[in-house]
Amino acid sequence: MIPRIFIVDDEAPARARLSTLLSDIVADCPHYLVGEAGHAETALEGIRATAPDLILLDVQMPGMSGLQLAEQLIRNAGSSEPPLIIFVTAYDDYALSAFDVQAFDYLVKPVRATRLAQAITRASRVRQHAQAAAMAAPPAVTGLPRQHFAVQERGRMSLVPMAEVLYLKAELKYVTLRTKSKEYLIEDSLVSIEEELAAHFVRVHRNALVARNAISGVERVMHATDSDSDGDKPQEVWQVILRDIDHRLPISRRQLAEIKALVR
Repeated sequence: MIPRIFIVDDEAPARARLSTLLSDIVADCPHYLVGEAGHAETALEGIRATAPDLILLDVQMPGMSGLQLAEQLIRNAGSSEPPLIIFVTAYDDYALSAFDVQAFDYLVKPVRATRLAQAITRASRVRQHAQAAAMAAPPAVTGLPRQHFAVQERGRMSLVPMAEVLYLKAELKYVTLRTKSKEYLIEDSLVSIEEELAAHFVRVHRNALVARNAISGVERVMHATDSDSDGDKPQEVWQVILRDIDHRLPISRRQLAEIKALVR
């Protein structure tokens, strides 16, 4: 599917910059630029007329803000899928609010061409999968599943793509989110994440969820017991092997059969 894109930004140079970036990446990231608008009211009319798949949307605009426009688009969509929204803004402190209005991605100006292309490509895939699912299952799906986790790092809020998350582990009152290269702390509970994203994450232990596509295998290890008695035997422990990192997570007896089934 080639996505139809609409730009909304109150600054003409910013719209021109995005238009130029889109022209630069069109060979590697095919798309149609179907329109642009300088404020939310005009955008609503243009979006109704052009039916874009994806909107590149500024946050701070006179009158109706980008966040308010996103809310309006969700309400207007009714039982159909609203266009995906990628916020493009000079401010990084609206990320959590953007997540609340189902933003697909959040880009901070100045935007690099490669980053924009990545966001559009992923959005196009999600849109295509959603349309295929809607055709296979006539009852309309109300809203897309989340695509990011909101994390705090050095006093800033940012979004970590869910596709990069390898596992989540509960420690004290926080949950540690692990990617290939970094760890983050989030305030979501494991229970709420498991309920919302059961199709993406599987519980391996009472304090850990692992991305299903991050599991590359399981292994059995023998751990010595704490007792020094000669009669004590080593304890059998199963661990999950994850792609991209050497870290292992223990598998509880209750979850072992399900995890083994995933790697067969």
